[in-house]
Amino acid sequence: MIEPFFFDSSELDALADKHASTYQSNDPFPHIVIDDFLPEWVVDRVLEEFPSPDTDVWRRYSNQRAEKLESQAAEHLGPFTRQLFGELNSAVFVSFLQKLTGIAEPLIPDPYFEGGGLHQIPRGGMLKVHADFNRSKFLDLDRRVNALIYLNKDWEEAYGGHLELWDTEMTGAEEKVLPIAGRLAVFSTTDFSFHGHPDPLSCPEDRSRRSIALYYFSPGRPPEEISGDHSTLFKARPGEKIVVDRKEQARTFARRLTPPIVHDGVRAAKRRLGS
Repeated sequence: MIEPFFFDSSELDALADKHASTYQSNDPFPHIVIDDFLPEWVVDRVLEEFPSPDTDVWRRYSNQRAEKLESQAAEHLGPFTRQLFGELNSAVFVSFLQKLTGIAEPLIPDPYFEGGGLHQIPRGGMLKVHADFNRSKFLDLDRRVNALIYLNKDWEEAYGGHLELWDTEMTGAEEKVLPIAGRLAVFSTTDFSFHGHPDPLSCPEDRSRRSIALYYFSPGRPPEEISGDHSTLFKARPGEKIVVDRKEQARTFARRLTPPIVHDGVRAAKRRLGS
């Protein structure tokens, strides 16, 4: 029988109290990094079930902006991993995020794991600096928070794979987070929360950068954060050139020219039609 893992609400409340002030005032945008967030035995159980990169579990990205794998559906993962995902989408964990971030609107987890789940980056892989898509096409909600848990035991600094948090002007990374096992990184998702793992991974051939990624949404967001719907916005570092997706660039430009009231009307029509 599989031994389940459950979060303790009192422990998470204390952790949120401890880190909320730092999170909400942190630069270059609200974030926090917490070590040993998951017990070692929990990390070990997830790693025991972690799919090989050559299985059909993965959606593969291979271009000049991203070289990575992400799981396609939770039902194809191991039973312990699926139970842990349930905890990360539970009221206990979501309440912790609410208290930590200070976000006033109700946070809602994503049962579809739209872009979330397990992530894996092989040697030589990367994910260029970007701001994430800002609305869920399944939930029709605003994306507000990313929670990343790293699963890399005995991970050396020389392997790279740091999560980099960049300033709004894209002049430099203000923080670099080594993806060591059990480490939790949480940050607020806006059009200007530029982050990524932009340099090719230099770990041994038999290693990969493994992580859990969960995203949380809300019905609405503060007026100063509202913009047209967009997918992932890649940003060039100084001296770097990013290949632009022209079709997505045209869609984003058209959305930004369209008044918000028209967007709202289209969304409402889609909901009525069940599309």
